[in-house]
Amino acid sequence: MIEQTIKNYEEHIKELINLLWEIFPNLVSALILGFVGWWVIKLINIGVAKFFERKDYDRTLETFLEDFINNGLKVLLFVMVITQVGVETSSLIAMLGAAGLALGLALQGSLSNFAGGILILIFKPFKVGDFISAQGSEGTVKQITVFNTKLVTFGNQEVIIPNGNLSNDKITNYSSEGFRRENLVIGISYDSSIQKAKDLILELCAADENILTEEGKEAMVVVTELADSSVNLSIRYWTTTETFWPTKFKMIENIKAAFDREGIEIPFPHRVMVSQK
Repeated sequence: MIEQTIKNYEEHIKELINLLWEIFPNLVSALILGFVGWWVIKLINIGVAKFFERKDYDRTLETFLEDFINNGLKVLLFVMVITQVGVETSSLIAMLGAAGLALGLALQGSLSNFAGGILILIFKPFKVGDFISAQGSEGTVKQITVFNTKLVTFGNQEVIIPNGNLSNDKITNYSSEGFRRENLVIGISYDSSIQKAKDLILELCAADENILTEEGKEAMVVVTELADSSVNLSIRYWTTTETFWPTKFKMIENIKAAFDREGIEIPFPHRVMVSQK
């Protein structure tokens, strides 16, 4: 009984040695393939990094693509190595495909945001620091990731917008051109002088150092409407994006003070109370 057991062990050991001897050449070639492939992947990663250094892509996109390429090449190398050893890869590939399909269905919304983030980072409809309006929110872009974009509103609230929705909807970028044109509407009474009001406003524009005076960007005041109780004037001037809001607030205040000083009335609703006896 003991001799039979020993004999069986010897046979199993011989089979194992024969198997190892058979796969030894493939194992050696797989190890060589692994070392060479790892070295090639490092060279490719260096080349990709140098490529992105010459391009003006967002750093978030560059980091993501570098990691994606690096990990993708390593997975490919792993499949090549186990194939070289002699392991059947058809079932492994089928299993990975099924898992990928299930994961894709489960993360459909996330994949949509991921694709939208890639488009935003490549085509750059806006960048960090730009003031934009999108998805019913306005604010300064704080951060752009591959899945969402963060805005900071006037009230210092953080708004997180999924990139899938953001990339498929209208985006207004107030910062991209570097200049903005105001169209401020002020009403004066029908008894006030239109020319005098226009002259006062143009003097205020000329005195404001933030309002541009270069050719093609001169300030102008035009009558846009004869309303029920007012003559509406449109004040149109250009400023840089950075000074747009301070200039607007200052201009409204200065116009009101100048009109009061010169006796130009800004009409407002009146209510007449009739007493009943």
